[in-house]
Amino acid sequence: MFETIDYLQLGNEKQQRAYAAIEKLKIMSDLADYSPILCGTLPIGIDIEISDLDIIMNVHDLMQFENKISALYGEHEQFKLKRLSIRSISVVKANFHFGGFEFELFGQPVPVEEQYAFQHMVIEKSIMDQCPDVKGKIIELKKQGMKTEPAFCKILELEGDPYEELLKYGKLKGFI
Repeated sequence: MFETIDYLQLGNEKQQRAYAAIEKLKIMSDLADYSPILCGTLPIGIDIEISDLDIIMNVHDLMQFENKISALYGEHEQFKLKRLSIRSISVVKANFHFGGFEFELFGQPVPVEEQYAFQHMVIEKSIMDQCPDVKGKIIELKKQGMKTEPAFCKILELEGDPYEELLKYGKLKGFI
């Protein structure tokens, strides 16, 4: 379902606006070599006012990626580009504003289906598919300032690092 963003066209008003902004920027086509996937809360309908659009990618040449991202999006409002290490993996993260949304482009040398953001999204959607009443509870916790993964872990009563525990839970339940 998440390989393209076409499903957003049939979604709520915010999802349709997100689709239009992503299409206008041509992110999915301009960055197709990196297998971009929109992740996070908006695709699964648990976004709040301040939620951004997270697009993850499989990037092996980080310098080339930085140059491409800067050339394509560097002139957009509040553009920031940084390289950092997450779980001992070098990543590139770019943020900017366009079309009423904050974008976060995230590249690391890991297939997108194996990245935490994608796996968390699949697990979260699966949980809500099985227990639809969870959605409202998650949104309320997010409005109170809680991040998504900790909110799910609170509802599921999972202890420890929420990013790791949610993955363990999803694997245990066969969601990923």
